[in-house]
Amino acid sequence: MSRALILGGTGAIGRATARRLLDVGWQVELTGRDPAHLPAALAAAGARFAVADRGDPGQLAAVAGDGADLLVDCVCFTAADAAALLPLARAAGSTVLISSKAVYVDSAGHHSNSAVPPDFGGPVRETQPTMAPGRGGYRTAEGYGANKVAAEQVLLDSGLPVTVLRPSKIHGPGTRQPREWVFVRRVLDGRPVVVLAHQGAGVDHPTASANVAALIETVAGSPGRQILNCADPDAPSGLEISRTIARHLGHAWEEVLLGEDAPAGLGRHPWDRWPPVVLDMTAAAQLGYQPAGDYAATVPATVDWLVAGARGGPDAGLLPTPGDEYFARYLDYPAEDRYLAGE
Repeated sequence: MSRALILGGTGAIGRATARRLLDVGWQVELTGRDPAHLPAALAAAGARFAVADRGDPGQLAAVAGDGADLLVDCVCFTAADAAALLPLARAAGSTVLISSKAVYVDSAGHHSNSAVPPDFGGPVRETQPTMAPGRGGYRTAEGYGANKVAAEQVLLDSGLPVTVLRPSKIHGPGTRQPREWVFVRRVLDGRPVVVLAHQGAGVDHPTASANVAALIETVAGSPGRQILNCADPDAPSGLEISRTIARHLGHAWEEVLLGEDAPAGLGRHPWDRWPPVVLDMTAAAQLGYQPAGDYAATVPATVDWLVAGARGGPDAGLLPTPGDEYFARYLDYPAEDRYLAGE
């Protein structure tokens, strides 16, 4: 039986990958700090959990043992993280590093987290230039992508069979920043309207954790030194995403599509990106990758997970709190109501 070891495996990507591999007969072990974070369904399916701090080389070595057929790192953010992964990668048949599309820059040096939106001029391929490798604070707008580049380079320069995956906006049960909450919360609050900036036309390619898992299974059978984009087979607009979620929850609302003359900040949402950011998936397809489904087919798992959490489900603690700064700007009901009232 093939063995997979998933570091930081209790988030969206780790959960989806574990489920997919278990379903096809793999032995799967996930690491993390708290065994309570392993979903009961995965444990029942045969997944094992090992307590290991990602920053403790000794704990990682103990968990890895004699090696794994597949090593997946969901929590590698810096060059130091990558260097600590190398001993495990040397004993693995294939290693997958979860990176990010945040590494890409356009011709002017703008990236996904820069103050000025990037303009890639079309779908982004893996040959697109990236930020320069960086060190230091990876939790900053400028530092996140730069540190991911540095981590990628450490592993790719090792000569080991390492696959770097660059997903976009991830959705799936267990997501640490569940962007779909912006629309799910509105439905749960019974909002009769949805207000969308730029007429809801913004596009920032989503990536289902189930599709990441499908690509991981593909590259496990084709190990090598490679970089692959990872995104859903479609790139819906913010308007299309809002409709998909409302439809799944059986909710109807009036769509207020704002033009350029609307107040700044009103109607923002996580996919409000213009020019659009879309990842080209040609390279993955050439390896034989088949996605698990498009956005409409895969997002219900996220929506149902969010609703269950809002009703006190086992992952309730992962959902955004009322004062969450990231989501508060997207759920400013008083500002919307003032606008709708003509104030």
